[in-house]
Amino acid sequence: MKAWHIGLLVAALLVLAGVPWFGSDVLIQFGINALLLAVLAQGWNIIGGYTGYASFGNSVFYGLGAYGVAIAMVQWHLPFGVGMVFGVVLAVVFAVLLGIPVLRLKGHYFAIATLALSQVMAAIVSNIPLAGQNIGLVLPPLNNDRLFYELALGLLVVATLTIFWLTRSRFGFGLIAIRENEEGAAVMGVNTTLYKVMAFALSGIFSALAGGIHAYWITFLDPESAFDISLNVKMIIMAVFGGAGTVLGPIVGALSLSAISEFLSSEVTSIAGLFFGIVIVAAVVLMPRGLADMLRRFRKTGWRYFSENIRAHRL
Repeated sequence: MKAWHIGLLVAALLVLAGVPWFGSDVLIQFGINALLLAVLAQGWNIIGGYTGYASFGNSVFYGLGAYGVAIAMVQWHLPFGVGMVFGVVLAVVFAVLLGIPVLRLKGHYFAIATLALSQVMAAIVSNIPLAGQNIGLVLPPLNNDRLFYELALGLLVVATLTIFWLTRSRFGFGLIAIRENEEGAAVMGVNTTLYKVMAFALSGIFSALAGGIHAYWITFLDPESAFDISLNVKMIIMAVFGGAGTVLGPIVGALSLSAISEFLSSEVTSIAGLFFGIVIVAAVVLMPRGLADMLRRFRKTGWRYFSENIRAHRL
């Protein structure tokens, strides 16, 4: 990594770290949401971007992390930190138990199988008294947005450093080999089942931690919102928009799309969804490998980058 790249990253981190101290309350609240979405996108990036398995089940990890915190704090009167650990344990156990059979599926079969997980888990939790059933749980309020912002930013830094480590580790190379050619990876000696389950669990850990922070921040949790499949769709869109399979792409995608969505919802509320959809479609056509790839190649190819992608889609 070049020196100016490092300098730019440090400057961006300092700007983000300064938001709670110099930004307005509205900006801080927007930042918490955007940073947690970036964490979720990075978590999905591990299983979807580097391993090549388009999971729609990461919202389950988010919900388990949220309920881990809620149950620990409300039902057992334990500290927030213990609830976070409990949520991570639930997510890892779920990832291992479900990952071993489900990760044997590939392509759209895997995507369809994971798509059903959120609805199944929401139905199960709705019938568990400890989890508040359909009514949900109300967490003790903590009016400290600065703390939640710092927790979200710290978690994003840890997730990004983990992705950076993946790109330089034997484990990460194994995941990339699985993404490119799983049969070939197995022939080369990669334990594909173990690697995929580990990637699924690691992806789940970050999703669960984000869910735990968000649950404590909003102080209310119910099955429908905790296991919302649309949240998983957001993760995928943001990761792909920024550049799945890259270190910083999901962060760029999450922050930029969050800003676009916030602007459209406040300025053109009636057609915000339409505009947002147009932005996504245009990005997929013009930048199929994400913003990260576009920024890297645009200096060499110029506007031909977009024309080549348009021709590739036969438009």
